[in-house]
Amino acid sequence: TIEADDPQLTVRRGPRRTNPARVVIDPRARLGSNWRWLAQDGAPCLIVTGEGFAPSLGATNIALPLTNGQLCPRAIISALSERGYKRILVEGGARTISNFMDAFCLDRLHLLIAPMIIGSGTNGLSLKPISHLASALKPITQIFPLAGGDVLFDCDLSHSKQN
Repeated sequence: TIEADDPQLTVRRGPRRTNPARVVIDPRARLGSNWRWLAQDGAPCLIVTGEGFAPSLGATNIALPLTNGQLCPRAIISALSERGYKRILVEGGARTISNFMDAFCLDRLHLLIAPMIIGSGTNGLSLKPISHLASALKPITQIFPLAGGDVLFDCDLSHSKQN
């Protein structure tokens, strides 16, 4: 997501304008230092990498073990929790969100559907297959129509946690 969109990861709407800590997941520490999320605005910037990879940018590094080239979502949440971060917004692409969902590490999932048909492309989610429909996640969902025809699905996954 950082490479594709160069997001600021800042608060731009709503009553609270204080920027939260910004955390980027970069298992192999490939990112350089010229990204907007690294703005020097007082918000802490952290980067989660695999052990043995040293990022060369202005962010605090959290090094975690890699398993099959990936960081464990539970380990990421645990490491952030140990540093005092209790509420975490995961904003990412299909792989990141899917990994957190497969690890049952999401309490809520926001899906935004836009009235736009673009054809084939990257899947929005790529979850582990289930063997029976009874095993499907069935979140409690609220639906919010938005301006321009967009629809936000607020899916409460908190009752779907597995240990």
